[in-house]
Amino acid sequence: MGVTKETLAPGDGVNFPKVKDNVAMHYTGWLYDPSKPGNKGEKFDSSYDRGQSLKTPIGVGRVIRGWEEGVPQMSLGEKALLTITGDYAYGAKGFPGLIPPNATLLFEVQLVAINNKEFSTAQPSA
Repeated sequence: MGVTKETLAPGDGVNFPKVKDNVAMHYTGWLYDPSKPGNKGEKFDSSYDRGQSLKTPIGVGRVIRGWEEGVPQMSLGEKALLTITGDYAYGAKGFPGLIPPNATLLFEVQLVAINNKEFSTAQPSA
């Protein structure tokens, strides 16, 4: 199925990451669970918990396919909810101990920098 993006807070609407751009993102990831509020099941990872954004080049295979396709749709500073099906996440192998095989994931992502151009301080949602 792929990835869908729901904008939670707009970005600058001008600066979008391109292939090989270095991005910095704050994020929280949950297992998709339609029985829970906002479909947010168990939280499995958060850059906020570590107090440090994730810095990575985009479009070069360093992150899951759902991020490779979803993050370039975001502008600098944007906060979005990415719903990523298992085939665009960790697939049939899952991530042992954290993510079951073929699990759909939800990520709340804020794009805080592109090539060291920063937007503002990211804040987690409640």
